[in-house]
Amino acid sequence: MTTHLSAAPIVVNPYRPSPARITSIIDLTPMEKLFEFRLIGDAAREAFDFQAGQFVELSIFGVGEAPISISSAPSKQGFIELCVRNSGDVTGALHSKKCGDIVGLRGPFGRGFPFQEMKGHDILLVAGGLGIAPLKSLINHIHDDRHDFGKVTILYGSRTPADILFRAQFDMWRHRDDFDLILSVDQPDETWDGAVGLVTKLFDTIDVDPKGTYGAICGPPVMYKYVIAEMRKKAMDADHIYVSFERRMKCGIGKCGHCGVGHQYACIDGPVFNYWEAMNLQEAI
Repeated sequence: MTTHLSAAPIVVNPYRPSPARITSIIDLTPMEKLFEFRLIGDAAREAFDFQAGQFVELSIFGVGEAPISISSAPSKQGFIELCVRNSGDVTGALHSKKCGDIVGLRGPFGRGFPFQEMKGHDILLVAGGLGIAPLKSLINHIHDDRHDFGKVTILYGSRTPADILFRAQFDMWRHRDDFDLILSVDQPDETWDGAVGLVTKLFDTIDVDPKGTYGAICGPPVMYKYVIAEMRKKAMDADHIYVSFERRMKCGIGKCGHCGVGHQYACIDGPVFNYWEAMNLQEAI
């Protein structure tokens, strides 16, 4: 008698990071660097499919791991970019790495921005400080499918001119007729000739089609309610305004409970929520 043995199912361990090689490091500011990573192995690269607004867990072996939002566009296959601020043990260890070094990545995790729903509409993107990093993924994704969108407006506020991230890309966007980029700083220096003050002041300079616009916000939590208030003054629909709670991330898979927002976990149900969802979450905004 012939015995037929069925193949055992492949079990993916959500706690086990995949090795990835650092292939590029760009200094953005004294505190932030942009890293490019390529997963090792064709199968790993092909399996890594993400949405703008999602994040990964970055592991430095022997040190620990930290959640980091993805900055590159999903349409760019084979690698991901992470903008990382030197602010702790893991990020400090990463900043000491060189091209060719190996780190660990697991993910992607969470819910991203509703890219397909946004198609056919104007887009208003508002970022503060490091919050431009996850929005860069969405901006570049829109750029790659630019014909599917209407007017794209980017409002970005930084503390000082020296703190502005992605300057090279901003220079490119500024020279495009189909992107409207407005920058503001809290503390100008002698070289600054742009807007001064909170990013919310920039709303006085723009026109918004309230029914035909999707908004996306990412930055320090304190800015959210004020930016949302400005969007609502423009009569934008609550379910067309999206916020990212990416700063709440911890384990990425809903086990540790540190990212609890009301009755939901931001790492599973978010980190991207529309305002209608967020205003019903206790202590969210």
